[in-house]
Amino acid sequence: MAGLSHELGIDLGTFNTRIAEGKDILLQEPTIVAILLEELKIVEIGKSALDMKGRVPENIEVTRPLRFGVIAEYEIAENLLRELVRQVTGKMLLFRPKLMITVPFGVTSVERRAVYEAGLGAGSRDVNLIQQPLAGAIGIDLPFGTPTGNMIICLGAGTSQAAVLSMHGIVSAETSRVAGLELDEAIISYIRRKFGLIIGQPTAEQLKIRIGAAISQDNQQTMQIQGQDQISGLPKPATLTTDDIVEALQSPLENIAGTIRHVLEKTPPELISDIIDRGVALCGGTSLLRGVDRYLTAALGIPAYLVDNPTTCMVEGAAKAFSMIEVLSRNLPPRI
Repeated sequence: MAGLSHELGIDLGTFNTRIAEGKDILLQEPTIVAILLEELKIVEIGKSALDMKGRVPENIEVTRPLRFGVIAEYEIAENLLRELVRQVTGKMLLFRPKLMITVPFGVTSVERRAVYEAGLGAGSRDVNLIQQPLAGAIGIDLPFGTPTGNMIICLGAGTSQAAVLSMHGIVSAETSRVAGLELDEAIISYIRRKFGLIIGQPTAEQLKIRIGAAISQDNQQTMQIQGQDQISGLPKPATLTTDDIVEALQSPLENIAGTIRHVLEKTPPELISDIIDRGVALCGGTSLLRGVDRYLTAALGIPAYLVDNPTTCMVEGAAKAFSMIEVLSRNLPPRI
């Protein structure tokens, strides 16, 4: 009977988790939980937990169970995943769902096993893993099933991944831990050096989203923030411009560009010529940073373009991968 069994694609990210089935995105929640420390009990998950960050008493901890795209706190991640799956499937099921969960390229066997067992612990009867660049390529309908070169760059919160694909598989790829959260840290360090202010990650993220850019902009924007003076400890305001954020982000952006260059250096020349003709696809939340496509085009000498669905292509690809499982199976990472 239809509706009794689910095939769910899950993009388990450092900052957000998304779940899709077929062509529909069923859920998007921050990958974060609030825990009552004395009982080790989860009290809130997702957006509700994120709203509590920095605003809770000592007996509650708000934490992210994933670091750099992989599970760092297994039990918390399993409980979070179980609750999110339950939200989309309901509690009463005759058949447990099948899951296709994204993982960063190059994860270790221990990291893969943690994701696989978390999926089983979340109530799945069958768990498959798929590399995020491969899922992203499927989600944007990149024509990588032929012997031609296609390149995708996934700029997430915890990892930046660059991959060249051909014949339904990954030819060369590399993963860097310099990504969205590292951009936030660069902004925090810059403001401490230039303004003598201490700010938190949420403020840095707002600066990045609202006025940030990868290259200087004709339209300069400003944003006023409140921080803690690092000498007196008292609140102190500061006004930042787009160029301030551009300056703060140059070092991590160069690191990301270096990772992409390494992948291109490992790629056969025949595929490079295809990539030059087709350009490089950009996806992931950090790809929404203004001007990052032009920054990478200049840094790589290859046209880079933002895809139509940058934040959802990986979960859409994971859901679609069920229909391609036979041709993909030899290129998917082993589950354990």
